[in-house]
Amino acid sequence: MRPIRIALTKGRLEKDSVNLFDSMGLETEAIKNKGRRLILSVSDAGVPVFEVVLAKAADVITYVEHGVCDLGVVGKDTIAESGGSFYEVLDLGFGRCRFALAGPKGTDFFAGYHSRTIASKYPNVTRAYFGRKGMDVGIIKIEGSVELAPLLGLSDAIVDIVETGSTLRENGLEVIEEVMPISARLIVNMACMKLRKTEIERIISGMESHLSL
Repeated sequence: MRPIRIALTKGRLEKDSVNLFDSMGLETEAIKNKGRRLILSVSDAGVPVFEVVLAKAADVITYVEHGVCDLGVVGKDTIAESGGSFYEVLDLGFGRCRFALAGPKGTDFFAGYHSRTIASKYPNVTRAYFGRKGMDVGIIKIEGSVELAPLLGLSDAIVDIVETGSTLRENGLEVIEEVMPISARLIVNMACMKLRKTEIERIISGMESHLSL
C-alpha cells in the first residue's frame, strides 16, 4: 500500500505547512532541500509518515478529489471559487486574508438603482456574494491586476483578496465591505477517509494539536 499523501499548495502555504510539521516533531529536511523534486517524504525518527506532493492551489483540489492524494492544504479562496467533492476538516489558521468588495474612494457603491459591473479573478465567489444580497450584477473576469478595472472605467468595483489594503490605497480604492475571511484549510478525499480512516485521523489530530490559531 502506498504511503499517505498530502498535497501542499506551493509557496506561502507550503512554508507554513512545513513549520506546522516541524512543530509536530517531524523531519522535513527533504522538503526544505527539495531542489526540483515534487514528491517528498516526511519522517518521524527516520520512519516515513507520509509523502508531500507540491502543487498549484487548484491542482491540490484536483489531486485530492481524484484520490491520488489523500489530504490537501489549500486556501479557502480556492475552495470557495472551485468547489469540489471532499471533506473540509480543519481550519489551519495560517495564510489569513479576506475577500473584499472594493471601489473608488469616496463613492457610495450601493446608492441608486443602476446596474453595476464587478471585475474579479473570482467570478464564482463574486456571483455568490451578490446573490446573497439579491443584487444582479455584471461580472468581468480579470487575470492580472484587478485594481486597474475601476481605474480604467471597466467596472464600478472589484472583488479580490485583500491582506493589508496598501495596493488598494495606492490606487485610490478602498474596501467597501468584507465578503468572507480566508485561511488555509485541510481537505480530505471522501473515499480515502473511509478506507484509511485510522492513519488519516492520526495525522489530522497531530496537526490540530499543534495549531496556533
